[in-house]
Amino acid sequence: MSTLIAINADFTLAIGQNSVKLSNTDDVLGLALDRVHCIELEFPQWTDGRAYSQAWLLRRRRGFRGDIRAIGDLRVDQVLQLRRCGFSSAQFPHPVAASTVERALHAFSGFYQADALHPHARLLREAA
Repeated sequence: MSTLIAINADFTLAIGQNSVKLSNTDDVLGLALDRVHCIELEFPQWTDGRAYSQAWLLRRRRGFRGDIRAIGDLRVDQVLQLRRCGFSSAQFPHPVAASTVERALHAFSGFYQADALHPHARLLREAA
């Protein structure tokens, strides 16, 4: 398996620490986050995007600063959206070259919309 680590240095990546594995139907708003360092969110199929919403809720509404790891049926072309939704790592079910992931992460130079990492739209960020 291939793992992408350190998408964003602002997050604490937890390896071998207190982790929780959730299915994409679990409620993340009611989850007790005390002493949790890593939350694994499952993609049972790459076409099922519920884990994107879970990651966003954990980052934006819950303020979770630990590692949110994508697991399951992932494709490398998902990494940019994973990062924008708040994931900090991904575990692919197949080997992926680091250069391929790096290209996917930098496919676009910027975004107008807000995301889990940037709470304000680009025009508001530029005006500030």
